[in-house]
Amino acid sequence: MKQSVLDLQTRVNDVLGDMLASSTVALDELTIELPADKAFAGLKKCRDELGFEQLIDLCGVDYLDYGKANWETMKAPNSGFSRGVFDFAEDETEEEHLQMERRFAAVYHLLSIQNNVRLRVKVFAPDTQLPVVDSVIDIWSVANWFEREAFDLYGILFKGHPDLRRILTDYGFVGHPLRKDFPLTGHVEMRYDAEKARVVYEPVSIENRVNVPRVIRHKTPAKA
Repeated sequence: MKQSVLDLQTRVNDVLGDMLASSTVALDELTIELPADKAFAGLKKCRDELGFEQLIDLCGVDYLDYGKANWETMKAPNSGFSRGVFDFAEDETEEEHLQMERRFAAVYHLLSIQNNVRLRVKVFAPDTQLPVVDSVIDIWSVANWFEREAFDLYGILFKGHPDLRRILTDYGFVGHPLRKDFPLTGHVEMRYDAEKARVVYEPVSIENRVNVPRVIRHKTPAKA
């Protein structure tokens, strides 16, 4: 474990103090968690007192089914990589997904150029049905498009964002495609209609199926 990372952890712990929910070092990287109600103040301290002047990335994370082994199963799963089969697993409902605690998080990747160190900060939205965290545009202006992307793909709302609109999907798109319970096939498909001279939306025509890998073994010639 790098001494520079341990020194950074000590300094971050001293500066943020009781603002920290957790502080972990793994793979020579420091990851801290801040409560949603203290995130803005804590991230501002990261910039002003710890020297993290640059926000490298901000992304959303959906922790639904986190830690479950998708391939270690005797049957085709209905979530994770195979969630294109059904919208939800047979033993789960959408309501249960929305009531899950600590499901959505905003993750901030910070860089201190002057100190040549990096820091990862996690902030969990306290409400799964309406995940909201504070916008950090006033700390790092580059967060504008990052927060719009996390809103578009995960449905995380950033309080205080001046123009929180979709940025990757169409303006009329329904749902958030990177949520783990969103079907891989989607809900609608679009095409250009020459007669109407515009793009039209229709129900998905893709047939859901489970792809089972085939193992082809070539016969070897018998020994004489």
